[in-house]
Amino acid sequence: MRITHIEDFHVDGGWQSLSFLKIGCDEGLSGWAEFNESKGRRGLSDLIRSLGQTLAGQDPRDVGRIEALLYATTRPTAGGLQAHAIAAIVNACLDIKAKALGVPVYDLFGGAVRDRLPVYWSHCGTYRASHPDLFEKVIGKPALRSLDDVRQLGREVAAKGYRALKTNIILFDPGTARVHRAGFGTGPGHPQLNLDGAVLDGIKDLFGAFTEGAGEKTELMLDLNFNFRPAGLRRIAHALEPYNMGWMEADLYNPAALAAVRNGTTTPIGSLEAVLGRKALLPYLEHQSVDVAIMDVQWNGFAEAFKMAALAETYDVNVASHNSSGPLSNVVSSQFCALIPNFRILEIDVDHVPWLPDLLTHPYTIENGEFVLSRRPGWGTEINEDVARAHPAR
Repeated sequence: MRITHIEDFHVDGGWQSLSFLKIGCDEGLSGWAEFNESKGRRGLSDLIRSLGQTLAGQDPRDVGRIEALLYATTRPTAGGLQAHAIAAIVNACLDIKAKALGVPVYDLFGGAVRDRLPVYWSHCGTYRASHPDLFEKVIGKPALRSLDDVRQLGREVAAKGYRALKTNIILFDPGTARVHRAGFGTGPGHPQLNLDGAVLDGIKDLFGAFTEGAGEKTELMLDLNFNFRPAGLRRIAHALEPYNMGWMEADLYNPAALAAVRNGTTTPIGSLEAVLGRKALLPYLEHQSVDVAIMDVQWNGFAEAFKMAALAETYDVNVASHNSSGPLSNVVSSQFCALIPNFRILEIDVDHVPWLPDLLTHPYTIENGEFVLSRRPGWGTEINEDVARAHPAR
């Protein structure tokens, strides 16, 4: 079996483009992976194609050798886009190998320890607030413009059987909403990243409304991304202590500073989605920086993410998936979460454009807030190329 070609597909995902990699072989099998070019990752497709061309004629089932070669090739510029590109190629090769053996990918790593995975509703309200016209005119769901809308969304979460949700900082003015994104250079607060009292009050109002709507038993999470420095994170963590918090999520490239935030509050701390690879992960574990290590299988690659999760387990840290892309990422993440013993919860974006489920040849199932694991070979599904071409990225 030899690699003959690679191809990438880019699909309109509403508020972002969804990108997929296909690796084809001379024996008719093909492997799929998902990647993401948003948030400063534009050009990733070119890098994937460049690295992929060096693999022409090689056996995609030699995954370990291919991964080692790609890391060696990119060692002078390790991490960042290089890691994302290698991850996509490795994930597609794993899909081929598992299909050739007639087993799911997780069987290549020892087999699943669970077949149902609790999930949380991610970006709950975030996209409804930032893209109101898209939701009302295309998706057919209500936009988020007030705290009353938040309460109603909380009721929707509970009614659909989800027992946990994660949101971002959504602030309200009369008749409109905005998402606080200073850490990404958008809106007030950039570049100083200070926390002001109005934003803190807005967070408390937001979580009060979600609690009223979803109920006190629903686990809540707040994703702060890179929006604040440690002083602001400490204040927010204290303000969240009265709520039923799964974790407060914050990104800092300083393990000691993140550990200080964690040690100063009873609010659990989740982080590390932007930390790529075991070498970068280790200092955070040594500093005991987090209660929950959040890992992205699409950004690290399945094999490396599995090793990272094993490393976290030696420090008694549980792992949650980071998964903010499209439908294939949901399936790949489910296999990772089914495999690792120190699993916490699976991230899912429930809100999506109407054609997204049709992108998969075998759609996944969520029942009563749990993802049902597939036993089909490889990832258990592929991308429907006709649907992908019918909805090209804008």
